[in-house]
Amino acid sequence: MSGLKIDPGLVERLLVNFLREEVGHTGFSKALLGLSGGVDSAVVAALAAQAFGPKNVLAVLMPYRTSDPNSAGHGKLLVDALGLESRTVDISGMADGYLASAKVEHRLRRGNVMARCRMIVLYDLSVEWNGLVLGTSNKTEILLGYSTQWGDAASALNPIGDLYKDQIYQLARHLKVPEAILGKAPSADLFPGQTDESELGFTYAEADRLLYLMVDERMRESELVERGFAPDFIRKIAARIAATQFKRVPPIIAKLSHRTINQDFRYLRDWGR
Repeated sequence: MSGLKIDPGLVERLLVNFLREEVGHTGFSKALLGLSGGVDSAVVAALAAQAFGPKNVLAVLMPYRTSDPNSAGHGKLLVDALGLESRTVDISGMADGYLASAKVEHRLRRGNVMARCRMIVLYDLSVEWNGLVLGTSNKTEILLGYSTQWGDAASALNPIGDLYKDQIYQLARHLKVPEAILGKAPSADLFPGQTDESELGFTYAEADRLLYLMVDERMRESELVERGFAPDFIRKIAARIAATQFKRVPPIIAKLSHRTINQDFRYLRDWGR
């Protein structure tokens, strides 16, 4: 890859092999994912269909009562195009049961509850399906902490977590994701009219350009200013990355012994197999 430009054919082959190898190491041959009707989950679904075969991939649509009906429509469009197995689970009842009893009105809290309800559904269905849950968060979202811990950020493995949003679109076009999905504004679809960029306060294109130079190229603030970025924007993004680091690491275990898990007792993911 050169900058944000990728070779989509090469990336496709690498990620299909990644899925086959990593899922295979665990003894599984199936996978499932939450299909939102957006571009990120569409790309993961397309890669999984190649890696395991469409009939070994379960796409789960999980609308809430205020979700845009178009999201489900776009999800079903992709299911039909790829020939995936699918399931629709309305999370309204389970989410509303808690939200009403706890009298939760705060928008962020309500959104987090819905995101975690969706992950409860996926992990429960993973037992029935006998497959691993695939993540659908891209590198931009992960760096910005724009995800719900133990909600949409949870997965057994994530094939697209090292691709910025712009790169996701490049790969999606190569994979022939339907234009109806490519052309719409990214959204978690938790509330009417919600979009990612309106909540973030900047566009993915702006964030991607800065994040690539800041993270991948390790440029200092002075160098970024020379590239045309406003100091306030640089500091806003840097502060957001630092403040959300806890979302990108395993839970910290208090050290009491001479061999503490994830500190001294550290082995490869597939150690012992």
